[in-house]
This record gives sequence, structure tokens and C-alpha cells, in this order.
Amino acid sequence: MNLINKKVTHKSFGMGSIVNQNDSSIEIHFTSEIKKFVFPDVFGKHLKLHDKSDAKSLEEIIQKKESELKEEELKKEEEIKLQRKNLELRLEHEKLMKNHKLHPESQMVFWCDTEEQNSSFSEWKINSGEIKSGNNKGKPNKPIRLHQNSAVLLTAIDSVMPEKDRRILGVYMVNEEFIGKLCEDGNVPAHSKYRIQLTEQESDQLLFWKYYVNEKSPQNVTWNTGKYRYFDNTWMAQILLDIVSLKSDPQERELAQQFFKHFCKMNQITAQELPKPNGALMRI
Repeated sequence: MNLINKKVTHKSFGMGSIVNQNDSSIEIHFTSEIKKFVFPDVFGKHLKLHDKSDAKSLEEIIQKKESELKEEELKKEEEIKLQRKNLELRLEHEKLMKNHKLHPESQMVFWCDTEEQNSSFSEWKINSGEIKSGNNKGKPNKPIRLHQNSAVLLTAIDSVMPEKDRRILGVYMVNEEFIGKLCEDGNVPAHSKYRIQLTEQESDQLLFWKYYVNEKSPQNVTWNTGKYRYFDNTWMAQILLDIVSLKSDPQERELAQQFFKHFCKMNQITAQELPKPNGALMRI
């Protein structure tokens, strides 16, 4: 609003007239001098406009500015809270990374339904599902054993086929920053590099039960319930090594070899000492 030539009264300097104005300051000519003030902050406690209509309009402007300032302060407070929360999460992440102890069964095998057979590879992630009972019913399952050393094996079986014919569709290392204990939504994302999707012909040659065995019932080929289960680090290494031998394309074979070497390093496995697969199918 234009306040040039408007009459005012200042608490200390008396009556005056506004002679200059911009977005952040005004100049007022009093009886003996010209004073400069911060606009619109000077109005209210120290300075009053004589014109009631102008005073009302100015009050609305001041209230709007105060409201904007409060909004800005709240926004800054929220940003500080978010930064503090992110710092706490990062410190917890670093602590878990530093104190992580390698679990001998920290790999995951996942049962993909028809829809997940497509989404798992297009999105390169799986979801561990929800807790089915108890106080936490409905909350996401936390894949607590998964860490940077973990890989996720994607499997499927046709509804008309027996469980022993479960095929391996692909495999990926978990995302470089992933820690299962900190996973709040159940999503397990893939590593940016180490991820492999098998062709249908390759999958037919790679049966899950060739590697996996329930030691309590070695000849029992049964999945029972649930979308996933954990399994031995060595078994995953055996699968990755066999994937290398399946790949005929030079580039795909090179990636599979790099994947295998990376996995062995992360899981402290010596490739030369890796035993042959001895899953349930090998014992029937």
C-alpha cells in the first residue's frame, strides 16, 4: 500500500509525515529531522497512522506477515526435527554396520506368485508381507536377518506341479544401504548392480530343492506356509556358482562371476572350498 504523505504519530518523535517507502523501510519527516524505520515492524507499538482506513489495511498486512513468519518458523522447526531424526537413524545405521555379526543363515528365498513374478523384476524389490497374529498383527514383517551380505532368491512353482519342481527365477543382493532391523515397510530393494533374472530355459535347469534341505527331515520336500524363509549362506553361494555356469552370453557371465565373487567376499566364503550342492533332491 502507498503511504507517502500519510500522517503518523511516533511514540518518541511526535507527529510526522511519511516521505519515502519501500518493501522493507519507510522514512518519516518529523518537525526537525527525517528518520528511517523498518517496515512494517515499526507500526503497532511505536507508530500510528492517523487515517483509520489505512490503519486497518496496514494491520491486515502486518497480521499476514506475522502469520507468514510463524509458518516459516514452524517449517524450520520441522526441518530441524527431520534433520535430528535422520541423524539418529544414520548413527543407528552406522552402529549396526559396525557391530554386525555374520549370521550363517542370512539369505532369503521368496515365493513369487504370478503377479510378483513380473513386479519383482520390474521394480527389483519384494515385500516380506504382514504379521498374521499377535499384538503386531497387520504390521509389516521385518526381515531382521537381512544385511548387506544378504541375497534374495526369487522362486516360483506352477500350481499343477509338485513342490520338488520349484524353479529359481532370479536373485539379487539387497540394496547397499539396507538393514533388515531398520526396515519399517517390509520392502527389500535390490542392489544397484548385483541382480540377475534367469531365462525360462535357465530356470528349468535350476531347481531350488537341489540346494535347500531341512536337516530335521532331509528327504522332505515341503514349503508349508509363509512367503519367505531364511537359508544357509553356503547354499546361496552354490546357486550363484551354478548360475555362472548356465550363462552363455559373455557379458551376463561376467556379471554373474562378479556377483559370485562379491557374495563370497561379503559372506567370508572361500570359493575353492565350496562343497557340492546336497539339497533334498540330492538325497531322495
